[in-house]
Amino acid sequence: MVKRALISVYDKDGVLDFAKFLVSRNVQIVSTGGTYKYLKENGVNVVEVSEITGFPEILDGRLKTLDPKIHGGILAIRSNKKHMEEITRQNIGTFDFVIVNLYPFFVKVKENLTFEQKIEFIDIGGPTMLRAAAKNYQDVIVICDKNDYQLVKEQMTNGEVSLSFKQKLAGKVFNLMSAYDGAISKFMLDDEYPEFFNVSLKKQQKLRYGENPHQSACFYSDTMIDGAMNTFAVLNGKELSYNNLKDVDIAWRAVSDFTEPACCALKHNTPCGFAIGKNGFDAYKKAYSVDPTSIFGGIVSFNQKVDAQTASELVKIFLEVIAAPEYDQQALEILKTKKNLRVIKFNTKPKNKFSFVSIDGGVLVQTEDNQLIDNMKVVTKKQPTEQQMKDLIFALRVVKFVKSNAIVVANNGVAVGIGGGQVNRIWPTIDALNRGKGATVLASDAFFPFRDVVDQATKHHIQAIIQPGGSLKDQESIDAANEHNIAMVISNIRHFKH
Repeated sequence: MVKRALISVYDKDGVLDFAKFLVSRNVQIVSTGGTYKYLKENGVNVVEVSEITGFPEILDGRLKTLDPKIHGGILAIRSNKKHMEEITRQNIGTFDFVIVNLYPFFVKVKENLTFEQKIEFIDIGGPTMLRAAAKNYQDVIVICDKNDYQLVKEQMTNGEVSLSFKQKLAGKVFNLMSAYDGAISKFMLDDEYPEFFNVSLKKQQKLRYGENPHQSACFYSDTMIDGAMNTFAVLNGKELSYNNLKDVDIAWRAVSDFTEPACCALKHNTPCGFAIGKNGFDAYKKAYSVDPTSIFGGIVSFNQKVDAQTASELVKIFLEVIAAPEYDQQALEILKTKKNLRVIKFNTKPKNKFSFVSIDGGVLVQTEDNQLIDNMKVVTKKQPTEQQMKDLIFALRVVKFVKSNAIVVANNGVAVGIGGGQVNRIWPTIDALNRGKGATVLASDAFFPFRDVVDQATKHHIQAIIQPGGSLKDQESIDAANEHNIAMVISNIRHFKH
């Protein structure tokens, strides 16, 4: 029986060489539309699918391979006598290879196309052929990834393609299809939390290890979103680690929350210094001064171009990563003098709509914390000044990125004291206040169940506080603020970050 290969590819990279290899192994090539034309024009002896089916391509190419003479030849189990008798009776020939890659829906869904135009990049025939061939993997070698052409060639050159490798190729098909269908489902469904939450992810980078050297890790990129973390460029330094990626994500989201020049110094997923300034240099100097100890070995991010003056300061200490949307040439040359310093250029602002947390047996999904205040009101006799209100809003923005329980004390656009990650609210309050020399305002991620935070704040000359409210004892804290002549603002939104 003549061996046959069905080839239908959108991405034609490498397929000509592979088709010629198959022909050299006495495999007949059957193809469709654009692939047929491409192979024929390049000297490959190829049979058009319509010659097999006896039916032309119709509906602008939407229908060409959905035919029993195609799928019967793919699905027939060679060792099943009944199957083989049936396809012989129907004059159906078998296919030994199915080589298909899909319409680029992952790419086109992110382009500026209409809904109807994007629909046309949903592949129907390709997935159907791939799934059929993958199901019958013991008899059909199925290739959905052009990177596998060479591996199949090597196995065929050295003998037969092994059953285990055929199974791996089939597994790759279903792995691809789950992501492809997940992306289409997400595109089509106007439902924040559908019955099945599909996430379409593609492996972007195998990481050296996870949080610790004994843990393996990998970075997967969302196929539907060109966000900050799957479009950045590494301009200098060694490979990013699992912890680097987590830290950089938070540091970039933190500074992206601001329009004025901002700098975030971050360590272990938590800001250790944060400031806004006249420019990037000013913001960095202020952020550095908050905690010159913790910044060592940390991440520093900017929402503005990094210039040579700033770069000259940055290289004075050991840092793991610098992240910014732009660098001038001289700044880049200065930063590159630090061989291992990772220098990252972000090409887009954060775009995630959801955040995910893995728990044993499932995943928690929630919308991102993208709202700052709701119906803000002053609840004390004393009103905050204009500058105090600016600092309160600034401190509250920083609080969003600090582990709960979170307290940030600030003055003139500098988070001079940051406390968080504790199991009660008074410990991070004391921590932030003790380190926050000169602080005038205090922000809390959650309400005050007791008046103790206000009492501590007055010992350190805090003049204004912002907190979400919502405690049964709100009045107790308001009374304490009035007693100490402190302005208190209720934001009506909590910003827990567990």
